[in-house]
Amino acid sequence: MTTALRRVIFIAMIAAIWEVTSKLSGLPSFMFPSLAQVFETLVNGLISGQITAAIGKSMGRILLGFLIAIIIGLILGYFIWRYKLVEDTLGFVVTGLQSIPSIVWFPLAIIWFGLNDFSILFIVTIGATWTMTVNATSGFKNVPPLYQRVAKTYGSTGFHFVRTVILPASVPQIISGLRIAWAFSWRALMAGELLGGGGGLGQLLEMGRSLGQMDLVISVMIIIAIIGTIVDNVVFSRIERNVQMKWGVHS
Repeated sequence: MTTALRRVIFIAMIAAIWEVTSKLSGLPSFMFPSLAQVFETLVNGLISGQITAAIGKSMGRILLGFLIAIIIGLILGYFIWRYKLVEDTLGFVVTGLQSIPSIVWFPLAIIWFGLNDFSILFIVTIGATWTMTVNATSGFKNVPPLYQRVAKTYGSTGFHFVRTVILPASVPQIISGLRIAWAFSWRALMAGELLGGGGGLGQLLEMGRSLGQMDLVISVMIIIAIIGTIVDNVVFSRIERNVQMKWGVHS
């Protein structure tokens, strides 16, 4: 039995259990909707453009915030790895900031930027930056000293040394950081859109809650899960396999 077939069977079992439970629970449909009702809402939302427009808005925000977080995280990670003074000061602060949930920054974001897209973009970026910084720092520190000595023996220094030795050798750790940072930024996005509005999937969740439409809430949750699965399996897993093949870990 292939992996894909196992997954299809498992999802079908969950769907069957959900459908039977919704029929036998005695709860009203607005509290525990059947899968037929959920998928009807999902299809109608896609056809009408309500859900597709929300997907586009959310994806635009998260891609921009995630890109900014990657750039900032790599730069901070480099300086923390490169300079002991920065590690003892900024590195210490970053470790503390990583433990703060990104949604905690939302009140400050509202005061600084107002209740708009900039506030949501800010907490999305914050949600991924510190995790990316910590993982980038760890990746740079874990580059085998042998690689560094050989490169320096052949005269590699400065930017050439970083580009040809440090970055390639730390790619596996950086990819792990990207995966975790993506998850954190996605959660931050949903929290920001739930509280701040401005369209997007998070606002659809809030609208479904306020109107008592659990079929809409579950439809959006299914969309979020599908997007997360696609990004992880199509983007990050493929990058990881390519890196493993390049390094001879996976054939």
